[in-house]
Amino acid sequence: MRTPPVPSTVGAVIPQVPDETWQLLQDWLPDNTDPDRPVMTLATVDESGDPDARSVLLSEYDRTGLYLHTDARTRKVAQLDARPVAALVLRWPEAMRQLVVRGAVERADRAESDRAFADRSAYLQRLAWLNTPEVAQLTPEGRRTTWADFGAIHPVLDPPDTWIGYRVRPTSLTFWTGAADSVSHRREYRLDASGWRRSELPG
Repeated sequence: MRTPPVPSTVGAVIPQVPDETWQLLQDWLPDNTDPDRPVMTLATVDESGDPDARSVLLSEYDRTGLYLHTDARTRKVAQLDARPVAALVLRWPEAMRQLVVRGAVERADRAESDRAFADRSAYLQRLAWLNTPEVAQLTPEGRRTTWADFGAIHPVLDPPDTWIGYRVRPTSLTFWTGAADSVSHRREYRLDASGWRRSELPG
């Protein structure tokens, strides 16, 4: 059975990002049809109130937020459900760029999660099925055998019941840029009671 979605715990409706921010996101992030998905650092808060972080793929994005997908049994899912806030960091060292997104978190709907799974590579689809505590206990040879046998039996895959998605609805976005011949700089868009505000900040 699929885990049923839960409503966002954020009290207020978060408006979509403004036109200028949306244009920057489209300039910086690859198109959703690009199979080469960026890696993000996802920061969460654990049950003790301490920070936690790991790397995840950006599945897709739109004007309402950035999407990620994972296994429902993972530690990050428990943290996101308990405290539905997160920060994302994306880096392009060669371009001297960094994007930091902070926001409220909510479960993605089934149609979006199914679409994200279909867009995953065959390797990542199989990984979604086999990256389990049981397989982790096997020897390296056992993991290789399990991987090969599963692929031979299941050449085409639907999402497992544990496949789950989240949308991070931004409340702030910080676009950092560096330059070899100048100082680094941050342009920040932050949502407050009056709406979205833009600030130019030192790097």
